[in-house]
Amino acid sequence: MSSVQSLRTALRRSATLVAPARSASSFGRVALVALAVSSLGACATVSQDQVGVRRTFGKVGDGTVNPGLQFIVPGVQGIVRLPARTVNREVRLELPSKEGLNVASEVSILYRIKPEMAPRILETAGQAYEDVVILPVFRSAAADVSARFMAKDMYGPERVQIEKAVQEKMSQSLNDRGFIVESVLLKSIRLPAGLAQAVEDKLEAEQRAEQMQFILQRERLEAERKRIEAEGIKQSQDIIASSLTPMIISFKSIEAFREIARSPNAKLVMTDGRTPYLIAPDAMTTGGQTAPAFDETQPGRRPATETVRRAARTP
Repeated sequence: MSSVQSLRTALRRSATLVAPARSASSFGRVALVALAVSSLGACATVSQDQVGVRRTFGKVGDGTVNPGLQFIVPGVQGIVRLPARTVNREVRLELPSKEGLNVASEVSILYRIKPEMAPRILETAGQAYEDVVILPVFRSAAADVSARFMAKDMYGPERVQIEKAVQEKMSQSLNDRGFIVESVLLKSIRLPAGLAQAVEDKLEAEQRAEQMQFILQRERLEAERKRIEAEGIKQSQDIIASSLTPMIISFKSIEAFREIARSPNAKLVMTDGRTPYLIAPDAMTTGGQTAPAFDETQPGRRPATETVRRAARTP
């Protein structure tokens, strides 16, 4: 029994000695976790598409910080992040026209800040610079430019001029304040119902007029082509007629008669003795008469024993 008690006493003493060691290790772990948490709280991250500005006790620093992990003093310093990428802000507003109409439109503004001027932007406009600076300048520039144009011009080629004029006017006001206006885009234009129909009718009439002009121009070109073709045919016929002498005609007739004679097909040739294909004009009006195949009055010609009946017109 005494041995058992002595064993229990030894175990209690060992537990008493181990407890302080365990509590010391637990305290170290807690301290390490607290140190890690405090270290993370002293860091700030700036993305690649952002520009950061360090602010100490509410005062904005003069320079910018690079993208990545930045160490700060918690409760004393902070990092203000501004987008360095191109920002697309869509605005819906009514644009006044030259004739006094209000045209509903949807416009996109593409702009970005100058990274080196981020501290000045925070000092002059704050983080809500878009509502404080960008939109008021845009509304003023858009109204000033659109009032120079007719409502129908916003549908035509003048639309590009309006976009460019608004962009230039905004750049004049925002460039020195640290903003770059890349472009202003008129995405949609909605005219009043009556005016829209009138513009569509006018555009349709203009298209028909242009189509008619095209047809007339095509017909003029076709007429010119036919005239030139006729002149060419006439010149060709004049050249051929001037080169047709009696000797050439006789030679061509003999050649044609020879080709006919060589053909194995049955044929009937009517001749006056001089031209194989032609009949004397008087023979067309008198029928049933015969004539010698060759002209007996021509010297050196032998009278033919065969006769050819001349064709006669039927009554």
